[in-house]
Amino acid sequence: MVTLAHSAALSAAPASRGAVGTRLPALRHLGPNWYATVMGTAIVATAGAGLPLDVPGLRAGCAVVWALSAVLLAVVLTARAGHWLHHRDQARSHLLDPAVAPFYGCLAMALLAVGAATLAVGRDVLGEDVAVAVDAVLFGVGTLLGVAVAVTIPYLMVVRHRLEAADASPVWLLPLVTPMVSAAVGPALVPYLPAGQGREALLLGCYALFGLSMLATLTMLPLVFARLVVRGPLPLALTPVLFLVLGPLGQSTTAVNQVADVAPSALGAPYADALGAFAVVYGVPVMGFALLWLALSAALVVRAARRGMRFTMTWWAFTFPVGTCVTGAEGLGKHTGLVALEWLAVTLFVLLVTAWAVAGWRTLRGLFGGRLLAAPAVPRPATARSG
Repeated sequence: MVTLAHSAALSAAPASRGAVGTRLPALRHLGPNWYATVMGTAIVATAGAGLPLDVPGLRAGCAVVWALSAVLLAVVLTARAGHWLHHRDQARSHLLDPAVAPFYGCLAMALLAVGAATLAVGRDVLGEDVAVAVDAVLFGVGTLLGVAVAVTIPYLMVVRHRLEAADASPVWLLPLVTPMVSAAVGPALVPYLPAGQGREALLLGCYALFGLSMLATLTMLPLVFARLVVRGPLPLALTPVLFLVLGPLGQSTTAVNQVADVAPSALGAPYADALGAFAVVYGVPVMGFALLWLALSAALVVRAARRGMRFTMTWWAFTFPVGTCVTGAEGLGKHTGLVALEWLAVTLFVLLVTAWAVAGWRTLRGLFGGRLLAAPAVPRPATARSG
């Protein structure tokens, strides 16, 4: 847990006066966790577009947020490219740091999230053909990267990272949930493929990604819960990452509902009907557990805030995971017709927008003040095995 606390300290440390690099020193400590700003922004647009409400200006507002997420993606991609180009030693050390390496999954999720938002609301600006092409490219690249990360980061955790039971954190879920994002956003592209093998392959591929991610998450989640019960709450700065557990829960519910939506156009009976039934049979209990975890996490966040929790980039964990619960509730409301689920989606969306606004404003303040890109306040301990 020492390395995890160090990672949070990175964004909470005061600005360093010393030289941290001969070129572009402001980028030296810009880690892959910055892609969370893209994810958290894009999910606001996607979730807002799917709300069962006819609010004047809502879709136009979602289009503005989508455009912002696209700009953020370009900015963070450029900054991270500069990080790798000018601070390659630091970039490599991030891969060997178990507190930072899991955040490499955020790159793939950022690509997928912006792609999904482009098809959901960006089509109003770009036109349908361009939006489909953009989403297809981002989906393809994001899925390949996501699968690679889902294999590579656990491999490094086993072979190179020095980990103990006390280090277990929801951050470990990040590389594993990435394929689930592909499973949730990929079905939207199914209707744009020719009927036949293409549609079926994409649909079943998304379903396979759902299984890959969900089963991997089920092996990791007990470690996280056991660490909380046995060792107590996470350090104050890391408490917001508890919300990351909502990611695989909400995203998997979204995935099964999205698959069910397009299954009739890609699969014949009885599979299409079975997938429709499974969306509800699976989604309702998982959403129930998500609400339980949301309540537990919120209580621990309130506890941490009362003990002096300061803003760090971990606050972005309040955005994308909650957004996946919004889209999950929207899908369940659509398939069940239950008004309570529709109001749940609206309530969670209000929570999402509030969290996004707060995290965004605090990030801008920390960024222009130099604090979020400052050097770490403590020396980085050794975190890698030699073998």
